[in-house]
Amino acid sequence: MNAPVDVSFFTRAAKPLTSYRKYWAARFGTAKFLPTSRAEMEALGWDSCDIVVVTGDAYVDHPSFGMAVIGRMLEAQGFRVGIIAQPDWQSADPFKVLGKPNLFFGITAGNMDSMINRYTADRKIRSDDAYTPGDVGGQRPDRAAIVYSQRCKEAWSDVPIVLGGIEGSLRRIAHYDYWQDKVRRSIVVDAKCDLLLYGNAERAIVEIAHRLAAREPVQQITDVRGTAFVRRETPEGWFEIDSTSVDEPGRVEAHVNPYLMVSEQAKANGASCAKEDEAQAVAAAAEARGPVLLPLPLGEGRGGGAAQPLRFIPNPSLRKAQSPHPNPPPEGEGVKPDGRLKVPPRDRSVIRLPSFEQVRADPILYAHANRVLHLETNPGNARALVQAHGEGATARDVWINPPPIPLTTAEMDHVFDLPYARSPHPRYADENGSHDGATKIPAWEMIRFSVNIMRGCFGGCTFCSITEHEGRIIQSRSEDSIIKEVEAIRDSVKGFTGTISDLGGPTANMYRIGCKSPAIESACRKPSCVYPGICPNLNTSHDPLIKIYRRARALKGIKKILIGSGLRYDLAVQSPEYVKELVQHHVGGYLKIAPEHTEQGPLTKMMKPGIGSYDKFKQMFDRFSAEAGKKQYLIPYFIAAHPGTSDEDMMNLAIWLKKNGFRADQVQTFYPSPMATATTMYHTDRNPLRKITRTSETVDIVRGDKRRRLHKAFLRYHDANNWPLLREALKAMGRADLIGNGKQHLIPTWQPLTDGSYQSARRKNSTAVEPKAMTPVQPPKGRILTQHTGLPPRDNGAGRARPAGTKAIRKGR
Repeated sequence: MNAPVDVSFFTRAAKPLTSYRKYWAARFGTAKFLPTSRAEMEALGWDSCDIVVVTGDAYVDHPSFGMAVIGRMLEAQGFRVGIIAQPDWQSADPFKVLGKPNLFFGITAGNMDSMINRYTADRKIRSDDAYTPGDVGGQRPDRAAIVYSQRCKEAWSDVPIVLGGIEGSLRRIAHYDYWQDKVRRSIVVDAKCDLLLYGNAERAIVEIAHRLAAREPVQQITDVRGTAFVRRETPEGWFEIDSTSVDEPGRVEAHVNPYLMVSEQAKANGASCAKEDEAQAVAAAAEARGPVLLPLPLGEGRGGGAAQPLRFIPNPSLRKAQSPHPNPPPEGEGVKPDGRLKVPPRDRSVIRLPSFEQVRADPILYAHANRVLHLETNPGNARALVQAHGEGATARDVWINPPPIPLTTAEMDHVFDLPYARSPHPRYADENGSHDGATKIPAWEMIRFSVNIMRGCFGGCTFCSITEHEGRIIQSRSEDSIIKEVEAIRDSVKGFTGTISDLGGPTANMYRIGCKSPAIESACRKPSCVYPGICPNLNTSHDPLIKIYRRARALKGIKKILIGSGLRYDLAVQSPEYVKELVQHHVGGYLKIAPEHTEQGPLTKMMKPGIGSYDKFKQMFDRFSAEAGKKQYLIPYFIAAHPGTSDEDMMNLAIWLKKNGFRADQVQTFYPSPMATATTMYHTDRNPLRKITRTSETVDIVRGDKRRRLHKAFLRYHDANNWPLLREALKAMGRADLIGNGKQHLIPTWQPLTDGSYQSARRKNSTAVEPKAMTPVQPPKGRILTQHTGLPPRDNGAGRARPAGTKAIRKGR
């Protein structure tokens, strides 16, 4: 079963990555590292680069870094690729160091969005950057993709700009920008790039490179999936679907006085009612003729048999119906001979979203546009999208083609089997030639001994952008390819001690899991396969993953394989054998999972399972740990201030944490990343998981520093610096019963002397607090402070070391 068999039977009408004829420059061979300077180019015998990749990350030649994957992929096609990593953006000169590229500039902000990399969830500047040598911050500009594109245009205005990476993916349409608190234009317009590649771009970048090498103008490359670009009008042969509004009102009718006849209303307005006058004349004539006997209904009184069924006759006026759209339908579409409208083919349909000006001014239309975008993410049925930017002479459309076709298992193996050096570029080494000292790159250190076994995630969590970037279809590597990489780490990576730090991906346990039916998979529009419950069409077998775990840890020289990727525990409990395998062999004492919350209010807005799934997994975890004779612990992660979270929800979460003995050291506050569904909730106060109307469901949003601090304080209920804020909030909520010094209370009544500071696990990002003068607590006049009314617990000396040679004195009873 080691053959590269796809778990997904998705129809892949795409040219295989390995089927292109190599470019002539393939004769130069493979570089140990892609060149970053003219000297390195000359050493390879190059006089120029065909493609120059500009990135906001340090250059690490590893398949977990986007610039390395794209660079090696293009190198395998025969192109000469150079890397400009973290250039000085103050001028265009650093962008000229490799000379003018023959084909195009490839721009990426890096593995992280540059704004999320630079700022905390509270909009404070970070002092570190895990993708920079020495963990030094400030080595890339804000909105790096836009700045790099502008500098490349300054360097050589006639060289095409191809923009990619997660920063571009999440900004492909008009989007809410948390840092400026406003809606910004599509990055295609702001960066003035020729093409934007969103999602995993191997398939698109290879096709574009070969077409540009064949001298095809970049303006004519408009049919590549997974791309976005600017065009002025919808071309012929496309059926445009108008989705620019919601709840269009019909004709407004005047209120009718129920006490007036129609004719009286007409006479009051100085007119007459011909219809009613005609009816009166007919009635008078009928009365003059006398009574008329009406024929009995069929089957009554005459023995004519039973009543006959009703027959519905088609309305002949419907046969004249025409498409309301101003663009004429393509040939073969429109009205069928029987009068019914034909549904246009999805591959020739484009949905017009509300324009940038509309979504900027109307939050309801913003929510509607976001919902449509997320409904059009399945490569099997997604239609093209178009959004207008500007008005009048400056008007242009941002056209977004359907998502890229997922890679097959054979193509995934090809991508990960490319000749990566699996280390940072030698330019970052210290004086000893090592990358472990002052020049260490934390992001590389984290994945140094890990193996990525799959892509994609069908979880659909609303605060996460993986689905928007990598898609819902799981793309898995073959077992042989994974084992080959584990052996390569063992044999060639410096510093390996026998422990693989991770064998996973975006999610730890979705390897080779997919839809049972190809037809259903290609037609499904659900945002999640596991919410509100696991889809009955989902294959939940973990057997392939168990087999890989067992085969990998049986390799000679492999002492331990840990699982560091996030575990989807509601999926894991479907396979007790997998949980047993994981718990008894692949947990290093602690396993981190993310229930995110305990209350249904926020969980429904996150699209996460209820806390009951966590309880079920914990029971299995504890049982299998006990069977193995190991003491192991679950470390749950939670989010504060997520849309849909009330103060009561956070209070209940804090009570749950104390009841279960958890004390959170790191607090994860909701971070509104571009294009995420939860970010739309944050901006619009609406829930785009349901149909958007003017009266659709509103969502409780946590805004303002004080309320965000309160929600974080509930997560860190044990921190004495948070107790004054929590006491005030609990009293306002009518829950003063939670304030006290007993085990059943959340926080005590007494307050220790603290300086109000807080230091996170990422110490550099903690906000320093000026030391305050510590003054003793003064009781009100006539009141004596006791341990129960304000004093801290008495120091009985139990925590102090006794002098040598002394014995503890035990008091008699």
